[in-house]
Amino acid sequence: MRIKTFGAIVVAVTAAAVAVLPAPAGSTPADPATAAPDPASSGPATAPAAEPVTADPATPDPDEPVILNAGAPDAVPDRYVVVLRGDGQDAQQVAATAAALTQQHGGQVRHTYGAALDGYSAEMTAEQAVRVAREPGVRYVQQVSRMVAVDTQEHPPNWGDDRIDQLDLPLDHAYTHPAAPGRGARVYVLDTGLNAAHEDFAGRVGEGFDAVDRDTTPQDCHGHGTHVAGTAAGAVHGVAKEATVVPVRVLDCGGRATDDDLLAGIDWVKANAARPAVVNFSIGCRQRCADQALDDAVRSVIAGGVPWVQAAGNAADDACHFSPQHLPEGITVGNSTRSDGRQRNSNQGACLDLFAPGTDIVSAVHTAERGSTTMTGTSMASPHVAGAVALYLARHPYATPAQARDALVAHGSSGKVGDAGSDSPNVLLHTAFLNGCAPVTDDTDRPTTAGGAVESAVTVAGCAGNASATASVSVAVTHTDVGDLVVSLVAPDGGVHVLHDRADAGTGELRRAYTVDLSGHVREGTWTLRVADAGTGGSGKLDSWTLAL
Repeated sequence: MRIKTFGAIVVAVTAAAVAVLPAPAGSTPADPATAAPDPASSGPATAPAAEPVTADPATPDPDEPVILNAGAPDAVPDRYVVVLRGDGQDAQQVAATAAALTQQHGGQVRHTYGAALDGYSAEMTAEQAVRVAREPGVRYVQQVSRMVAVDTQEHPPNWGDDRIDQLDLPLDHAYTHPAAPGRGARVYVLDTGLNAAHEDFAGRVGEGFDAVDRDTTPQDCHGHGTHVAGTAAGAVHGVAKEATVVPVRVLDCGGRATDDDLLAGIDWVKANAARPAVVNFSIGCRQRCADQALDDAVRSVIAGGVPWVQAAGNAADDACHFSPQHLPEGITVGNSTRSDGRQRNSNQGACLDLFAPGTDIVSAVHTAERGSTTMTGTSMASPHVAGAVALYLARHPYATPAQARDALVAHGSSGKVGDAGSDSPNVLLHTAFLNGCAPVTDDTDRPTTAGGAVESAVTVAGCAGNASATASVSVAVTHTDVGDLVVSLVAPDGGVHVLHDRADAGTGELRRAYTVDLSGHVREGTWTLRVADAGTGGSGKLDSWTLAL
């Protein structure tokens, strides 16, 4: 029986395993986001020569499907990711397709994906993978490969938080942060899991996912994930001290992973992320790699409105040669030292967005309810930036991933990183621009009135001086047609700033962050959001709005 075309189905075979490798003697240790390549295996893998059968190897069959990553270094034997053509299939449809394909061609399904990707991973032979790839409903098949997480433990004092709130050295031995830093934002940490009992995370751990054991208990048996989460959002060691941490375990107890497990974790995030949210991905390949399925999944998460922060890698190489680090949609982070130099193992190049402290970083330990350990690598730099994104999202909850990235890059310390590397942006993370008055929110539902207006007022107090020239107004309105609406901000002195004027006709939701020059108004006083409905028969409501001055 021939299987019919499965709409738009994409088949990708991909796996990545992350392993913690020791640093060379005398060198600064790297981290799980990217290990330095093994000199013994830095080149492409070479299969033993085979006797020719009938086909001339110089003239391959043009109709034979190509299996992505087949025979690549660190490829996992007999495991593939299948990506199906088309988008929008639900989980049951994908599962049914996976079952039908494996029944016809053989194999055993490991994961199904229905959010970030439409597809599945399976254990099957190379011959079975080729047969699956011939199916018209399959977009591509990719062989699973391995990725590496490398870290080093030492015992110097912590300094990363101290560095990011000031433009210049020397350190002032203080970390100044916004009020309620990160409250309301979620940090999804794709890593080795979390020691949820550590005091750094008390009362702030969301329900996560374990793609390795395939359950909802992502306990950390390695330590890397707890350390990373502590840097991003730990109450003691972290940047966004009141953000919620959501652990997504994709690495095993040895710090290794296959990329079909990574895809399962990413797929879970795409299906379950509660915004405002940011993902931290301190994982990478041991050497140059291209992973189509991983790239597609990451792009899907970002397109869904969740910023993606990732470690550049520790191979002392150009990050543009690594997946998903080369993606311009993500926020790719290099490792800076206590003296503002680029750590010598850190990847570099035009695909980086900025640098952050990543050398000798002290954070939470996975073996006790309190205590710390020290690690080095771009894995440690990335969560500083993820925490900063959480700070930004707490003030600008409807900001897009691009707005969050652009804000951090624009406000970074310029020209501070010594030997940043060829084509690298010389920008160091700086968070002081977020230390203004705490944002104020009204999340009371207020119905709109056709031909009338609804207003919501918030009061700002204890916040002297004028507002910012880059103040943010985040608005969430649902309506039968937002093209009927005029949305305005009214300042305490009566000044009116129109944010939305009957645009986007036919759209049912207005969810946007507006940057407004409010420097001509004092902060303190009553600010009012007005939603006027110029239509005659529509209905809707103001869901919430947030003002960050």
